[in-house]
Amino acid sequence: MIQPVLLWSDALLFVLIAAIIGLVLWARREDNLRAAWGRVLRDGVAMSAATVLAVFVVIGLLDSLHYRARLDSKPGEPVRYAVEVTSALDALLSDLRLKGEKTYSAPLATHLYAKEAIGDSANRDFPRLKHGGAHLGADLDAHGSDIAKRVLLGVVVGCALWWLLRLLLHRLRRPNGMAIDAVLHTLLPILLLGGAMTALAAGYHVFGTDKVGQDVLYLSLKSIRTGLLIGTLTTLVMLPLAVLLGILAGYVGGWVDDLIQYLYTTLSSIPGVLLIAAAVLMMQVIIDTHPQWFATSAERADARLLALCLILGMTSWTGVARLLRGETLKLRELEFVQAAQAFGVGRFAIMGRHILPNLMHIVLIALVMDFSGLVLAEAVLSYVGVGVDPSTISFGTMINTARMELAREPMVWWSLLAAFGFMFALVLAANLFADAVRDAFDPRLAK
Repeated sequence: MIQPVLLWSDALLFVLIAAIIGLVLWARREDNLRAAWGRVLRDGVAMSAATVLAVFVVIGLLDSLHYRARLDSKPGEPVRYAVEVTSALDALLSDLRLKGEKTYSAPLATHLYAKEAIGDSANRDFPRLKHGGAHLGADLDAHGSDIAKRVLLGVVVGCALWWLLRLLLHRLRRPNGMAIDAVLHTLLPILLLGGAMTALAAGYHVFGTDKVGQDVLYLSLKSIRTGLLIGTLTTLVMLPLAVLLGILAGYVGGWVDDLIQYLYTTLSSIPGVLLIAAAVLMMQVIIDTHPQWFATSAERADARLLALCLILGMTSWTGVARLLRGETLKLRELEFVQAAQAFGVGRFAIMGRHILPNLMHIVLIALVMDFSGLVLAEAVLSYVGVGVDPSTISFGTMINTARMELAREPMVWWSLLAAFGFMFALVLAANLFADAVRDAFDPRLAK
């Protein structure tokens, strides 16, 4: 039995998913939107990128289903729950989470990465890992063959799952020409790699362990939710402000334009890192002086994460607003806008019906480019110590820790490589999908 826990970031993420579902249902009733999204569905690159993004989103959603486990109690005693807040992803990765080591170990290793004194003697050697390769016992000669067998088993399982999905997707093929083959070609390496890693993770640390013995693969998967939250929630804060002020400044003009320009010029003149650092530190003081607001450490860390998203959103809208203002200045001089003005259409109706649709391709590409930049910004802020809470696992905290590990001799490289690999895949997939969506929604490219 468990006690469900709903963090504020979980609630906002679920609201965002519900809003996306609502927008999809609404878009299906609009002919122009249905035609634009049809072009996206027929684009092989877009569907491949969407498949990769879907995998990341599923992992992030699993990590957003939080709960507190029930503690063992004697009959007649009140029900008690653990203080630690865990997620469904933690339950699925319980072997990786609980089977830690003493300190660093290389990927797929059976011994620690550094020599230690053995017993009371002065001899130094590489101690055996408690979990990594423990099933081999003393037969270390079978290490290579055991890895090969596990990889082969994982590949076979991955192929079997791919064939099942292939049959299912082909049965669901629709006449709209959806690029199902691109989805299948993307799923094949994902399932093969996932199957091999799952088989290896049952007996080894696939990406090694960090300084305190935590599995790096587990840390990488846990970092996905943080990256998705910072990218999406910050964009939700930034985008409405940037679109509204940018279109108002470009279309209305006059003192409204002067005021908005003064506002974003002033914000842009302040170094971004210093402004964000000052705001984050002020929020941290508020969090530290009100510990009664938070029942668990997870709620405290979640509050700092949401504060970081809010601050990033309030300080990163200026570039998009400036871009939309310049494009609106051009659009308001075109014939269809002047014709609407001549017929007496109101300002806000013109901005909503004629200006905004012709800016959506810019909004979409700026949205995803900012998503990529925000994922990277979190790494920079964590580097200077004003990012997410130290207890929150993220790509930034992994890279910051790996920075110090690179100075070791021998060098510890796998933490940085794992964080960079997952972050690169996330950002690349988002950028490729954004390019396809921009081309589909750009009125100048629509056929």
